[in-house]
Amino acid sequence: MYAEERRRKIASLTAVEGRVTVADLAEAFDVTAETIRRDLAQLDAEGAVHRVHGGAVATRSFQTVEFTVAARKNAQKDAKLSIARLAAECLPEDGGGVFLDAGTTTEALADLMVHSPDSRRWTVVTNSLPNAMTLAASNRIELQLLGGQVRVITQAVVGDAALRTLAVMRADVAFIGSNALTIDHGLSTADPQEAAVKRAMITNARKVVVMADSTKLGRDFLVSFASLEDIDVVITDESAPEQFVADLKDHGVEVMVAS
Repeated sequence: MYAEERRRKIASLTAVEGRVTVADLAEAFDVTAETIRRDLAQLDAEGAVHRVHGGAVATRSFQTVEFTVAARKNAQKDAKLSIARLAAECLPEDGGGVFLDAGTTTEALADLMVHSPDSRRWTVVTNSLPNAMTLAASNRIELQLLGGQVRVITQAVVGDAALRTLAVMRADVAFIGSNALTIDHGLSTADPQEAAVKRAMITNARKVVVMADSTKLGRDFLVSFASLEDIDVVITDESAPEQFVADLKDHGVEVMVAS
């Protein structure tokens, strides 16, 4: 197992279970305690966990810190691509409508939609400048980019103009990204304006597919925009803790795990 994958699993376990120990992690991953300590030191520096004596605890405060698109694009790159491949299985039939949320994971799906040999045609509505640039290269996609204010840090369009447009639109499937997902608080993100756009997409779609790699599980951000009852499918990667996946299923959410 690569170090990045091991640290991703450690971050997810810590977020879901609340506390982990060096000894338990070393046994679970069959590495030395010193290796685990280095992993925890790096995760602590990234803000993914809080180191404590003998292990680490979850970051339980509601987070507000966001990273730029450029910084996020290479994070969990393999997991995001695997998630996008599974998400492509949820695309609607020929002529269907799609809401495509902003985010680097949904951007991986946009790239697959353009370069896939699939002959289906879709109408896609997005609030993401990068997604729009990618999708505009395909003549099989009727593209609508929402108008409004652009958030520089995420390159997402937000604001009243975007919400007014979404209010009169419907889609077969909404593909939603999220900074965080918990059993108790559902989906959350850092910015209330982006949360409002995500909520509008969810409200006006027949099916809601959440694309969230395992590092997002068990985390809470400042603004909640959907509960588990609003979600049909969660697509995550194989580093997702088994208990968290089981809890999602117990709440009636279909879970697809990308390998």
